Amino acid sequence: MNRGHVGVLPRTPTLEDESYLGFMESLRNQHIRAMFPKIIGFADASDAESRPYVRTWKRLMRSQQQQTWQKLQASYASQRAHYEAELDAAEQRNPGRLHYDPAFTVPQYATLDIHLQPGGYCGDSLAGYVFHHGTKVFYQGDNDQDELHRQVVESVLAPADGKAAKVLDLGCSIGQCTTALKSRFPQAEITGLDVGLPMVRYAHKRATDLGVEVYFRQGLAEDTQLPAGQYDVILAYILFHEVPERLFKPILAEVYRLLRPGGCFTVVDAPNNRQLPAANRLWLKFDAHYNCEPYSPAFVASDFTTLLGEAGFRIRSAGPTPTFLHCTTTVKD
Repeated sequence: MNRGHVGVLPRTPTLEDESYLGFMESLRNQHIRAMFPKIIGFADASDAESRPYVRTWKRLMRSQQQQTWQKLQASYASQRAHYEAELDAAEQRNPGRLHYDPAFTVPQYATLDIHLQPGGYCGDSLAGYVFHHGTKVFYQGDNDQDELHRQVVESVLAPADGKAAKVLDLGCSIGQCTTALKSRFPQAEITGLDVGLPMVRYAHKRATDLGVEVYFRQGLAEDTQLPAGQYDVILAYILFHEVPERLFKPILAEVYRLLRPGGCFTVVDAPNNRQLPAANRLWLKFDAHYNCEPYSPAFVASDFTTLLGEAGFRIRSAGPTPTFLHCTTTVKD
């Protein structure tokens, strides 16, 4: 079951799992790198959605995603007691680095099967294990050593005065940016917060295994229950397109409350552009309707820059990342 690591990535429970996921990764690469470019040429046609090639692409993309999750979930669930014991052992080794309230209630909006992962981020105690290897396939083999998360964190700017004593990773998932932030700001106290308890428990275990001293909490981005004015740097990596539009302003107000004057807030997420190219709109529609990303269209269509200004933030820098994502760094004056 514990077959060691390849760098920072734990190996799957069995070699058969590893081979299966390698096949799924090659399928995803085929669908994205070979099939999707052929769609671009007619994506703006009125009948694009109904064309057989597009329908085939959508079916293959969805099926590959479903089969990946099903394989991983079945593999980990077959040894559930073992992996839950691993999570418990990590808490016993570093009890002060993980905080959650057993009475915490997960809001309805966070209970969806995001990206088709059964149970989503909150419904299965082993969701963190499943997510880690599922996203290995999702990232098409380009993030096996947290390369993309380290790249994201390199774009996170420190305040102008250079002080970065407390850093918050908001919507931290399994803590890949959280541990990278510790390398970026080695003297800082780094905390990752996420709504999914299975995610932060796995994040804590993962950081413990890596020997990285960071902290994790279960909580809501819109109501963190953290002290005001304490944070120098806050990162929100692919958070906003995963929450309902009604929460954009409450989350921004909460971030503003948490930052000290001069503190920096970095948002790395899908680009906001109401004039997206037709191919991007087609993919966005696919994600929303067939990949359980119901909140992303509203974020992409929003005037998020205006919302940041209305919340009291001043734009320090903004631009595309090496991936399809967009990075905006703001300052609380």
